[in-house]
Amino acid sequence: MWIRITGLLLLLVFTPLLKAQERDEAAMVKHSPDFEFNNGIFANFEMVKDNDPISPARIVSDVDMFDRGFYDKITAQKEIIIYDDNGVKKVMKTANIWGYGRNGVLYINVGSAFHRISFVGSISHFVASVTTYSSNYYDPYYNPYYSNSYNYNRYNQPQSNYASSELRQYLLDFETGEVLEYDTKGVEVLLMKDPELADEFMALKNRKKKQMKFVFIRKFNEKHPLYFPE
Repeated sequence: MWIRITGLLLLLVFTPLLKAQERDEAAMVKHSPDFEFNNGIFANFEMVKDNDPISPARIVSDVDMFDRGFYDKITAQKEIIIYDDNGVKKVMKTANIWGYGRNGVLYINVGSAFHRISFVGSISHFVASVTTYSSNYYDPYYNPYYSNSYNYNRYNQPQSNYASSELRQYLLDFETGEVLEYDTKGVEVLLMKDPELADEFMALKNRKKKQMKFVFIRKFNEKHPLYFPE
């Protein structure tokens, strides 16, 4: 009798949980080329995974929210002011926000600029323009541990740095939000979640690995599709 009662209690407790889990799974939609990210600011990566950004209507700005350059203009500012869920104004530093959605497309904040993620999947790929700085003078006597040599060369002439922009390719782990360089090492790290694919990739020669990077990313995404709340 006690066994029957215990079994009945367990059934009453776990049935609602199982049904809730089923509802959650049913409410998820598989990512496809037709999938669209909602318009708005993604303050963090959890918002991206939920496809639940801060809507343009909650952003305080003189820029018309229907302006085609709305997101370019508001992200050009150092701070973005929004209304939270309670209607209270809050200030976000633009440098700290993850990105935004515009016309169904996802943009990520990398290198103090926002870049379109053109290939979305469990392993996503994008190209970013990164600014690098380098000195136009080489001093063999330069000592980084001696303060007087920090800004001046041995002839006591100020050194000047110049900036240049270059395009770099990156990978986004859609499980953790981690951004990695698009190289064999980055692909190896992400493929470790699938031992079979990882072993297959590691068995290739280095030259072949470079050629097959994107092929294995596609294989991984096919085996591990990306899902979003409906």
